[in-house]
Amino acid sequence: MTWLLGSPEESLPYILADRGFDVWIANNRGTRWSRRHVSLDPSSRSYWNWSWDDIVVNDMPAIVDYICSHTGQKPHYVGHSMGTLVALAAFSEGRMVDKLKSAALLSPVAYLSHITTPIGIVLAKAFVGELISNLFGIAEFNPASPQVSNLVRSFCRNPGINCYDLLTSFTGKNYCLNNSAVDVFLKYEPQPTSTKTLVHLAQTVRDGVLTKYDYVRPDVNVAKYGQADPPSYNMSAGPAWAPLFPRPAGRDSLSAPADVGLLLDDLRGHAGDRLAVQYLQQFAHADFVIGVCAKDYVYNDVISFFHRFR
Repeated sequence: MTWLLGSPEESLPYILADRGFDVWIANNRGTRWSRRHVSLDPSSRSYWNWSWDDIVVNDMPAIVDYICSHTGQKPHYVGHSMGTLVALAAFSEGRMVDKLKSAALLSPVAYLSHITTPIGIVLAKAFVGELISNLFGIAEFNPASPQVSNLVRSFCRNPGINCYDLLTSFTGKNYCLNNSAVDVFLKYEPQPTSTKTLVHLAQTVRDGVLTKYDYVRPDVNVAKYGQADPPSYNMSAGPAWAPLFPRPAGRDSLSAPADVGLLLDDLRGHAGDRLAVQYLQQFAHADFVIGVCAKDYVYNDVISFFHRFR
């Protein structure tokens, strides 16, 4: 849904379609358009017992396989924010990468220890995900629910958090968002996800490393992973031949430049033109998907990159 909130002239899927691409758009599980299940109901805790690890292992590979089987072609991949995290984690484990032509990573996320978003830091350091899950028994993190809304409102009292401009508080000062775009965005976003995913992201912020979900108790980790600590994702383990187009932003509070620097250090083994990094110093996190100037600053370059690796 996020990709389709702007006008057809400003939204990447429409622009790609107008340039002759077939466009397949994936919904993360648990969001408005992806809540069905073969046996579980969204009202049950079991339905929400997953983190973004499960998207890495199950969902994204299944989506890519589905597209390949229906088209007979390898697709290009475009991810933004967590969409980049899922792709990079999958590549590090050898998943999907041989079935893609290339990947554009807009506002790439891997490490999160240098985030500067005030409300994100407060939420992560206060173990809010664990608080919501354990104390209130909320397995679905739905920002529109009264429980979550009230909790976030209580954190708005912290110094430095401007809840009258929550988008900027989360993403950084965006460059080319008009008021109507922000209004439309906040009408539909953010979408629900599992509280377990929120906890997993908070662990990454607090611990400074990128690992699979940490169950904290060594015996549970051993049962799940065969070791007392969760395994790390090795971002440098992805194949050097895979064409990647990271597009970081200089004002991004979530994909902070210092964290992007750590990621790019991991990717430095990529061969020649297979890694095309372009910083947008004036951009922040939301510019890439709802910025009125994203077409000129981002999307045209994405399309040119795709054409290089047809």
